[in-house]
This record gives sequence, C-alpha cells and structure tokens, in this order.
Amino acid sequence: MNLQKYYEQRQLRSQQAPRYRELCTACLQPAFSCYCQHVRRFDPQIQFIILIHPVEVRRRIATGRMSSLCLENSRLIMGQDYSQNEEVNEILQNPGHHCVILYPGPQAKNLSLMDSEEKRSLFPKDKKLTVFVVDGTWATARRTLRQSANLRVLPRIAFAPEKPSAFRVRKQPHPLCYSTIEAIHQTIELLGETQGFDVPSREHDQLLYVFDKMVQLQLEFIRISEGKPGALRYRRDRKKSA
Repeated sequence: MNLQKYYEQRQLRSQQAPRYRELCTACLQPAFSCYCQHVRRFDPQIQFIILIHPVEVRRRIATGRMSSLCLENSRLIMGQDYSQNEEVNEILQNPGHHCVILYPGPQAKNLSLMDSEEKRSLFPKDKKLTVFVVDGTWATARRTLRQSANLRVLPRIAFAPEKPSAFRVRKQPHPLCYSTIEAIHQTIELLGETQGFDVPSREHDQLLYVFDKMVQLQLEFIRISEGKPGALRYRRDRKKSA
C-alpha cells in the first residue's frame, strides 16, 4: 500500500467514525440545549448541600445540578448511601453549621404554617443554616434517606406547595410534587428572611427563570420530534385516550 492510499483510507475511517456531541462542562448539556447563558448566581445566605443520586447525574434535565450552578456556597455531592461520605460528614460535624434536611413527612416542621418568629426560633443565630436536599426520584430519595444513617437523624423541614409543579417535561407522582430547584426556591422564599436574605428583591427567582428556560426548550424539542415521521422520532408516540 502506497502512502497516498494509506492517507486516503485513514481520512475515510475518520469521516465514518461515530461523532459524539460535545457537552458543556458546567451543565453537562450538548451545545444546542446548554442553559448556562441563563444562569445568574446569587447568595441566598443559606448553604444548600444537594445530594444527587447517580441515576440523576446522567439525566439531561437534572435540576439539582441546575440549582448548584445558581447558588453560591452550595455543594453538589453524588451518592446514595452517605453514611460514610467524608465530605458530608465533614459538613455535619462542623460546629459552625446548623444542619437540617428538606424532606416531607410527619416528623418535618411545616414552614408554611409558621410566622417569621416561629421560623427564626428553629435555628441558632450564631450558626450557618445548612440545608441538605436529596436530588432524585421520590423512590431513590426515600432509599437514600433510609440507607444514610447520618441523614436520618437530622431535623426535617418541609412546606405546603402553593401551586402545581411547572416541571411539565417530566412525570411527577403528583402535581404538587416539586422538582429540586422549585423546592429550593420555595425554601428560600420561606426561610431567606430569617437568615438575612432580601426576599423582596426576588433575586431567588433566578432559579425559576433558568428552570423555565430549560422546560420551554425541552417542550420545543418534543414539538419538533412529534412533527417528524414516526421512524425519525426519538420519543414513543403518546397513547391517545379513547
């Protein structure tokens, strides 16, 4: 084989090789669906520790990662059983932190039912309020809490959703089940003032802004897909009700 023939074949193999989409290093989205241009970081005066399940890491519309990109002083930690997680235990053992977990249930303090003074009384004034948030499906979130002995003992906080979730591109168990980013936004809405955050500034609405941009983009992808012939669709046809 002469040299010219070799270069021609190498170029042909290069052209025929599968091409993978480059992902944004921040949001892990391909270029056409990157939402980083809509991210506006702010300090909610609350430290959020977002515990992202490994399955959620691979999702293109994981709102835990989106939240961490918006929130200053937040951390995104992947795992399922955090009992022996060094990073989580370091946060829990920090004497300057007052740690709680955002998780509904009978043991949780319902912030929606409290006035400002009652909410202030829940947290020491001389410690940094640190809120753990489990990012995953409801099933994986329950499993994470069940397996993580260090998280089970944390005081729990929750709220009563005021309106249905706007997560229209992902099936939720109930309309009032919020995505991670919506839940964090509502927590800031209810607790921000107690920690010195200026809630009337609406700076925390940046969370809902980037979330809405992502949802609109995904809905547009669905609309385009459903307009294509069946063989070219990447989604299954929705079953029509009789």
